Amino acid sequence: MSASRFPLRAGPRAVAIGLLALMLPLAGACSSDVSAMRDGPLGLGPSVKPIPAPDFVANSRPAGSDYMPVGVSAPKRSLRAKSSESQKALEAELEGARNRNESRGRAAEGVAKAQPKAPKPNAAPPAADAAE
Repeated sequence: MSASRFPLRAGPRAVAIGLLALMLPLAGACSSDVSAMRDGPLGLGPSVKPIPAPDFVANSRPAGSDYMPVGVSAPKRSLRAKSSESQKALEAELEGARNRNESRGRAAEGVAKAQPKAPKPNAAPPAADAAE
C-alpha cells in the first residue's frame, strides 16, 4: 500500500458520513410505491418470496374492504339535512328529556336528604394491657 496508490485518506468519520449520505435516499424510498429497499430482495432469486397473510388474518378482513384512494372525494350522501321544523322539534324533544331528568334528579336528592343518617359506629374498646 503505497501513498501513490491511495492518494485520498478518509477518516472513519468521513466514511460514516459518506455511507449515511448514500443510504438516505434508499431509506427514504421505503415509503413510496417503488422502493429499492423494499422490492430489491424480491429480484434476488427464488429463495425470497412474498409471504401470504395467515388464515386468521385473511378471514378477519371483510370481503368488500375497498378503501377510497387519496385525492378522491367521498360519494354524495343519500341522506338529506333535517329541515328547520324537524330540527326545532328534535331540540324541543331533547330539552324535554333533559328537564325530566333534572326533575327526577332533584326528587331523588330530596328523598336522600330525608333519610335518617346512619348511626355512628361503636367506639373501639380500650386496648388490653399485654402485661396483665
